[in-house]
Amino acid sequence: MPELPEVETIRRQLNQKIVGKKLGNKIIAGLRRRAKILIIDFSDGSSLIFHLKLTGQLIYNKKPSRFTRKVFNFTDGSMLIFNDVRKFGWWKMVKNTKELERSFGPEALDADLQIFKSLLKKRPNAKIKPLLMDQKFIAGIGNIYSDEILFASQVHPLRRAKTLKEKEIKLIHQNIGKILKEAIKRNGSSVQSYLDARGQKGDYAKYHRVYQKDGKKCPRRDGGIIQRIKISGRSAHFCPLCQKQAGVQR
Repeated sequence: MPELPEVETIRRQLNQKIVGKKLGNKIIAGLRRRAKILIIDFSDGSSLIFHLKLTGQLIYNKKPSRFTRKVFNFTDGSMLIFNDVRKFGWWKMVKNTKELERSFGPEALDADLQIFKSLLKKRPNAKIKPLLMDQKFIAGIGNIYSDEILFASQVHPLRRAKTLKEKEIKLIHQNIGKILKEAIKRNGSSVQSYLDARGQKGDYAKYHRVYQKDGKKCPRRDGGIIQRIKISGRSAHFCPLCQKQAGVQR
């Protein structure tokens, strides 16, 4: 599923292409992202919102394919293509986005260390991997980047929030910013169907250190082998040697 870096990449690219264009009788005023949601704002105050879910793609001015579910035609002849192989993605027009905004926690790139600490204190018994993926806890992080953030922080995905030491909390917070920003610079991770707004693959997947690397040697060369386990129905990839297991309770 496209996460914050992928949706932010699409937002930035489309922002350069479609602001000022007319879709029907509506003029596009700007584009925003909230969590993994892309928001196209119109000058009349309404918005067109997209959730790409597992396999959605938003591609500017390319030919439709057999997986195209919707073509948004601008009055100048250009178009925005919404493709979706699995058909879980959605779009809808709304009068305002206030209700949508309230449904998410703080943005992952906006929450400072003190905010992050306060969020953790409210969920002391939560396991850190699914907690980072909980959009009501913090918005924008999914399966890929939670794995990468926890590996970089040397924190086991099953650790509960209350067991995290001050240093570990700081590392997690630092790596949220560092990894998400680096992924945005490289236009996101293409591990399944993700393409950017130009119809091209993101480049960050080649820099993944643990995600979908189960069975391979730990990149830290500590002798560990990357493992894959299920937590709350989702996969987690980690090194059992260098990701600290103190306080782990299954």
